[in-house]
Amino acid sequence: MVVYALFGVLALVALAPVAIALNASARATALVYSASLMITLIVGTAALLALTGYDGAGSAVTLPLGLPWLGAHFRIDALSAFFLAVINLGGAAASLFALGYGRHEEFPGRVLPFYPVYLGAMNLVLLADDAFSFLVSWEFMSLSSWALVIAHHRVRENLRAGYVYLLMAGFGTLALLLAFGLLAGAQGNYAFDAIRAAHPSTGLAALVLILVLIGAGSKAGLVPLHAWLPLAHPAAPSHISALMSGVMTKVAVYAFVRITFDLLGPPDWWWSLVVLAVGGISAVMGVLYALMQRDVKRVLAYSTIENIGIIFAALGLALAFKAYAMHFAAALALTAALLHVFNHALFKNLLFCGAGAVLSATGERDLEKLGGLIHRMPQTAFVFLIGCTAISALPPLNGFVSEWLIFQAILLSPQLPSWGLKLMVPAVGALLALSAALAGACFVRAFGIGFLGRPRSDEARGAQETDTHSLAAMYALAALCLIAGILPGLFIDTLAPVAQMLTQGRMPVQTGVEWLSIVPIAESRSSYNGLLVFVFMTASGMIAAFAIHRLASDRIRRSIAWGCGYPDPGPLTQYTADSLAQPIRRVFGTLVFSAHESGEMPPPGSTAPARLTVKMRDPVWDTLYAPVADFITYASERLNVLQFLTIRRYLTLVFMALVLLLLVLAIWP
Repeated sequence: MVVYALFGVLALVALAPVAIALNASARATALVYSASLMITLIVGTAALLALTGYDGAGSAVTLPLGLPWLGAHFRIDALSAFFLAVINLGGAAASLFALGYGRHEEFPGRVLPFYPVYLGAMNLVLLADDAFSFLVSWEFMSLSSWALVIAHHRVRENLRAGYVYLLMAGFGTLALLLAFGLLAGAQGNYAFDAIRAAHPSTGLAALVLILVLIGAGSKAGLVPLHAWLPLAHPAAPSHISALMSGVMTKVAVYAFVRITFDLLGPPDWWWSLVVLAVGGISAVMGVLYALMQRDVKRVLAYSTIENIGIIFAALGLALAFKAYAMHFAAALALTAALLHVFNHALFKNLLFCGAGAVLSATGERDLEKLGGLIHRMPQTAFVFLIGCTAISALPPLNGFVSEWLIFQAILLSPQLPSWGLKLMVPAVGALLALSAALAGACFVRAFGIGFLGRPRSDEARGAQETDTHSLAAMYALAALCLIAGILPGLFIDTLAPVAQMLTQGRMPVQTGVEWLSIVPIAESRSSYNGLLVFVFMTASGMIAAFAIHRLASDRIRRSIAWGCGYPDPGPLTQYTADSLAQPIRRVFGTLVFSAHESGEMPPPGSTAPARLTVKMRDPVWDTLYAPVADFITYASERLNVLQFLTIRRYLTLVFMALVLLLLVLAIWP
């Protein structure tokens, strides 16, 4: 199976020179995206078959590439098969969407050559079975995605986004390089099998955990390593944003799971405290950031931080249970985390595709310039509403199931013997509950301002429905969101080999439960039936519609519509994105964002407008990144004199550096 996956990667990479040769013509757009669609579907299907038929051995191959004494090792096991299925499903959906959306691309020559390479690099990361192959593939993924971020390079903000992304990607790769170096040891055992057998000491394992959390967390978007994400995702074309947010962040999750659960050996209980804290804080901070944004793509980007935080909180809980050999509870928490990985890939791809459809129809990403699109883009509005409902964790869609499973795992935390975990887990559970409530408010705001009401600009007023390919991709993703929500047992059972491999436990078989319910622990504790919820909601809606339209009075009563106290029916009197977010900003903004409001009222008789000015700060950027940037600027200005030294002084510096290195080697124990 791994050989077929490698051929798929090779086919994707081979599309790059084809796109260059065709010189970004219309044929190139159709060929690259159609071929990418077929290849990702084939590889994803093969990975799914490998996962469902997994026998515990996996398949591996070694190629005469890479380091001379090592070679390049590639392998598919249950964990990599699951993530391959997720990544290629997201890639197929983005490719189908791009068949229509790509026709509007202003600079196709800056997108098409890198798009299949990006997909191939993500697949290669999941196939790598040694540290060298993993890091090389990781860098290819970072560099190809960086090229896509700056595709619209004439926009200054996009160049800044690309610069910050490249710095953070390099920083994350350095952390992973150090982590693998510590795991490999002085003997240079970079193969994953050798690393598994090494059993690092407690202190070394703890250091590797921190490095992996930094390296994978920076790519995933964990707070405070998220600085690049809200800049890069809006800068990239929308189908690339869907891949970066819905797919690439899952490759980072895979890196963390692979190293922490597979290569590091048995965990210590306190590891989970760090992961739980980072996950809970990221979940709340991400959704609060999203609520303060007006750019719809930045809203979705910050929402990714929230969902990545939810995933890492569940992974931290799985680490806690695994440390105390509570295999069933660890399997439940890990299954919930991986199911949320799959669900987030679905609804985040759907929402970014919906944002791309709105952008191509209106040319606007600002919520304050949209509105009324439900009448002009009814199909896009429908599927976008499904995505908003799913990401808000409302039944019967898929987002509810995975978050419900996470809370079921949290309810098992009193069985943990550590008092630190007994206190930490409920606190993180409260943060996750808060983030779920705020996510509902966030996407009520996003859908309500963007699609309901009256158009707030001429661009929104003249919008038209998007193309067939884009709608097909969004409908397919929306259907999967519904299927995963009403038949979650099928997906839970599919994840059983992964849970068995990493936690030595698994959840009970769900497909045999009556009425297609899911029972994560025992029927006496809790159960959920998405299908019955869906049937009940559908029947209730139909009965209500029938009663209103058929049984209610047919007398017509005309009166002036209630305008919330505003007699002017113009769009400027509607609620805005900022006004909907104002109550939440006043509750949390002062503490989190140092928000400050100032009102300016004109004197009596003046025709000048009243103004409300809101100023907010990004605490992470101001306290962490801005001082580092200022120091680098200061140091570079002071060291600039080194460019103008004489040859004699350059040779003196080289000689002094050589002497210093020899001294270090002489005193090194």
